[in-house]
Amino acid sequence: MNQPLRDADAALLRRYRNGEAAAFAQLYERHRLGLFRFLLGLCGDHALAEEVFQDTWMSLIRSASEQREAVLFKTWLYQIARNRLIDHWRKSGRHQGKLDEYDEQQHASADPGPGPEQQLLLSRDQERLQAALADLPEEQREVFLLRTHCDLELHEIADLTQTPAETVKSRLRYALNKLRRLLADPASAEEVSA
Repeated sequence: MNQPLRDADAALLRRYRNGEAAAFAQLYERHRLGLFRFLLGLCGDHALAEEVFQDTWMSLIRSASEQREAVLFKTWLYQIARNRLIDHWRKSGRHQGKLDEYDEQQHASADPGPGPEQQLLLSRDQERLQAALADLPEEQREVFLLRTHCDLELHEIADLTQTPAETVKSRLRYALNKLRRLLADPASAEEVSA
């Protein structure tokens, strides 16, 4: 039997389902950027991430059910998104394991601060980060993205991915160690991936 939703996001969802459209706008605003970045990080395809992003919100709206047990709304939302992406990959018969280049111009907020030299350095750092993320095994990349972009706790990631908590912890540790090595020195990135 489902327990009532307990967190603030869940309360917003209940208010929306009771006819308060502004509650959905607030819920969407809280989670849109993190959810989209998570999907883009997993699939590396802007169009696919956008499609799955929209499908996730539509599934949430159409669903009459509430999340299972005492799982936080955010964990439930990311679970829906992850499942929709997996469904898409199954239907298409393919799975993209590597990330494409992330278009920072489209997704980052405008920052008038850095000059051209700083922008070049930031661009190179972003490219190095994307290359390092692409070099991670998919399971490690997923855990890393759920922890950093989605700000989920390890036990929430374990619930979402249906993976033992110790496995999640190990995947995150391996991901962080590999990213540190790859990002410590540009030359080391070539050595590790070779």
